[in-house]
Amino acid sequence: MQKIESHACFGGRQEVWQHLSGVLGCEMRFGVYLPPQVALGPCPVLYWLSGLTCSEQNFITKAGAQRYAAEHGLILVAPDTSPRGEDVVDADGYDLGKGAGFYVNATEAPWSRHYRMHDYVVEELPALVDAHFPTTTARGISGHSMGGHGALVVALRNPGRYRSVSAFSPIVAPTRVPWGQKAFGAYLGLDTETWREWDACELVAGAKARLPLLVDQGEADEFLDRELQPSRLQAACEAAGHPLELRLQPGYDHSYYFIASFIGDHIAHHARALKE
Repeated sequence: MQKIESHACFGGRQEVWQHLSGVLGCEMRFGVYLPPQVALGPCPVLYWLSGLTCSEQNFITKAGAQRYAAEHGLILVAPDTSPRGEDVVDADGYDLGKGAGFYVNATEAPWSRHYRMHDYVVEELPALVDAHFPTTTARGISGHSMGGHGALVVALRNPGRYRSVSAFSPIVAPTRVPWGQKAFGAYLGLDTETWREWDACELVAGAKARLPLLVDQGEADEFLDRELQPSRLQAACEAAGHPLELRLQPGYDHSYYFIASFIGDHIAHHARALKE
């Protein structure tokens, strides 16, 4: 791994690292915030998955999360949203290809060569983080929009691997909305039955663990009705008896202004679970 950025921040260090990913077959970058508590010993890790068009930079520069991570002694890890590089296939538009990995394992050519973001987030990246930084075994996961979808799906698909999960403005039912249908059709093929294993609303019904879900959604979000539809997740959780705290926030949109306003609540939510 190569460290390409390092900045003092709230008594800790905000760093960006680059490495060659065997899972994705390309160079990848991720941000890691090391709170001041790492000087005293290992700390729990909170993974953050960003949304469409984002890289590792959006969260670490806009969310203001380092302040709260320093207060609670959490390491923050923010990977890129998709594979990158000249030989990585891309598409026209912002919602497919680079910047739009959707945190699935693609099965369809030409995407399947590189687009395996689920395995990268769940397996390869944590192995690197645990090998290079002073971490405990306690992990949480969170994210925004496409990354909110990713956080929910990753937690639901991997019971016992994460102690906490939350999301901002998540795409809760990608099999039912245009963003998800476009991406899944390309990455996973036309058999829509296979899409269900990447849909939070479908996964809740068969979840082996009842990890509580914390979801914040802005009521002024321009994508609320067309792409996000949190009421679908609420109905699925009620039907399955799965714990969900869905907070609808009046006046807030889809931007990082929204995330910055409530990221402190989310980090506190994760800290409670990760330090038990």
